[in-house]
Amino acid sequence: MKYMKLGTKPDTFYTEEAVSFELLWLIRSVVSDVPADLIIHVNNTKYQLHKFPLLLKCGLLQRLCSDTDDGDEDPVPVALHDIPGGEEAFELCAKFCYGISVSIGAANLVPAMLAARFLRMTEAVAKGNLVAKLEAFFDSCVLQGWKDSVAALQAAWRISGWSESRIVQPCIDSIVEKILTPPAKVTWSYTYTRPGYTRKSAPAKDWWTEDISELDVEVFRSVISTVRASLQLPPPLIGEALHVYTCKHLVDPLRAGAGAGAVANGQAAQAEEALARQRRVLESIVTMIPAEPGSVTGRFLLRLLRVANYVGASSSTRAQLVRQAGSQLHEAGAADLLIPLPSDPQAYDVGAAEAVLQHFLAQFQRPAPPDERRRMSAAMGKVARTFDEYLRTIALDRDFPVAKFVDLVECLPDIARSDHDGLYYAIDAYLKEHPELSKADKKRLCRLIDCRKLSPDVRAQAISNDQMPLRTIVQLLFVEQERTMGAASHGTAVAPDRASADAISRLTARTNEDEPASSSADHKSDVHRPRRDHARVADGATTAMTRSLSASTKTPLAGRKERTTEERSSRMRNKE
Repeated sequence: MKYMKLGTKPDTFYTEEAVSFELLWLIRSVVSDVPADLIIHVNNTKYQLHKFPLLLKCGLLQRLCSDTDDGDEDPVPVALHDIPGGEEAFELCAKFCYGISVSIGAANLVPAMLAARFLRMTEAVAKGNLVAKLEAFFDSCVLQGWKDSVAALQAAWRISGWSESRIVQPCIDSIVEKILTPPAKVTWSYTYTRPGYTRKSAPAKDWWTEDISELDVEVFRSVISTVRASLQLPPPLIGEALHVYTCKHLVDPLRAGAGAGAVANGQAAQAEEALARQRRVLESIVTMIPAEPGSVTGRFLLRLLRVANYVGASSSTRAQLVRQAGSQLHEAGAADLLIPLPSDPQAYDVGAAEAVLQHFLAQFQRPAPPDERRRMSAAMGKVARTFDEYLRTIALDRDFPVAKFVDLVECLPDIARSDHDGLYYAIDAYLKEHPELSKADKKRLCRLIDCRKLSPDVRAQAISNDQMPLRTIVQLLFVEQERTMGAASHGTAVAPDRASADAISRLTARTNEDEPASSSADHKSDVHRPRRDHARVADGATTAMTRSLSASTKTPLAGRKERTTEERSSRMRNKE
C-alpha cells in the first residue's frame, strides 16, 4: 500500500481531560506561546486552536468567523459536529494547516478528503491546498493499487454510503478492472490464504475473492453484479466468491453450537441486531447465486439453508434454497443435512431435510434422455447412502418419535436403496438408543429392512443382534439358508456361517421365552395380530428352520460334494 507525507513540523498536539455537566470532554491543544483564539467542538472533543493558520486554508471557517470582532479577547466558538470522518479527520486537516507532518494512506484518505471538502480547503481558498493534494494522490496512487482501492472503497462506504459517488464509483471501476485482468498479468499484492498455495506459484483464478470479502454486502453486490455483467468470468468463479464471503460473514449454526444460544439469551438486543445483519447478508447472497447449474455446490446451498433457518430468513429465501439444494443433494454429505433448530441448536429440523429430499426426488418425475437417466440413477444411489447415514445420526435423539423415524425412512422409494446396510445401521442405532420400545414398534421398524438386500457381513451381524425381533432373525436365517443352498447347487463350497450356527440355539430359546409374551403384545397392538393357528404355523416354520440349518451346519463338506455328484449322475441317467 502506498502513502503520502504532508508537512514537516513535529506533532505538538496534546490532550487534556475535563468534566462539564457530568460529561467527559477531551480537550486537544497545540503547544504555542500564543493563546488559543478559536475553540472548535467536534462531538465530545474540544480543540483549542488559532485562527491564523486555520482561516488561511479553510473557507468554511473564514465564513463562520467573518462576523466576529478581531479585538474580542474571548476565543471564538465553532461547532462542527457533522463533519465527515469525525474528530480524526478534522484533526488531520488542522495539522495540515499548522504544517505538522501527517501520513496519508488508503485507510485515512477518504475521511480526510471528505473533511477537507467539508471545510472548503480548495485551491480557490489557498494554492496547494489539501483537497487538490488528496485528489491527486487518490487518482495517481490509490486507484492504481488493488488493496488500496478496496480499502478506500470500504472507508467511503462506511462514512457516506452511495452519496459520495466521486469516490465510490471510481473505486468500484478500478476493482472490477483488476478482477477481469488475466491471472498471468496480475502483478499487485493480494490476500490468498488457501491451503497448499505458495507465492511462487502463479495466481489462482480466484485470487481476488478474499480481499473483496472485506466489503459491505451492498458494495460487494455492486462489484459482483458488474463483474457478471461483463460475461468474462465463469459462473463457478462467481460462486466461489460468494462462498468466501459467506464463510467470512455468516456463522454456520452447525459449528456455532450452543454458544450462539447462550449469547442470544444473555444479550438479547445485541443478538437480535446481529441476526438482522446476518439475515440481510444471507438474503443478498442468495439473490446473487448464478442460475447456471454447478455455479455453487450442494454443500454450500445446505450451509446457506442452515443459516437461513437460524436467522429467520424470509419464506421465499428458504424456499429457493430448498429447491436449489434439492437439485444438487447428491453433492452433499450426511452432516450437511443436519439443520439445527433456531430454538434448540442441539436438535435438528428434520422437516427441512425432508423437504430437500422431496425436491431431489421430484426430478425423477420429469422425462429425461437415457444419459441423463443414468446420471440421475447414480445420484439416487449416492443420496440413498447419504440419507441413511443421516438417519443414523437422527436415531441418536432420545426424544425422536418412532412414527416420525419410520416416515423418514419411507421418504426414499424402495428402488433408491440398492442395499439396506445403511438402513440396518440406522435402525440398529435407533433400537439401541430407545431400549424402551415396544415389540410392536420394533417389528414396525425392522419390517423396513429387506433382508435380501443386506450384505453377508451385515446379515451375519444382524443375526447376532439381540435387539432384532424374532421374526426378523427368522427371515435372516431363511435368506442365509437360501444363500448356502444356492451356492451348493452350483457346486460351490460355502462354509457355514458361524453367526447363523450360533443363532440357532438362541433362536430356540427365544421362541420358547418370547412367543407367549409377543402373542400377548400382538393382541394389544393393531399391527400384525395373528390367530392361534397362524402362530402355530410360524412356530412350526421356526422349528423346521432350526432343524434345517442345524443339519446343514453339521453336514460334512465332502459328504455334500459326494451327494451332489451322485445327484448329477442320476439326473443324467434320467435324461438318457
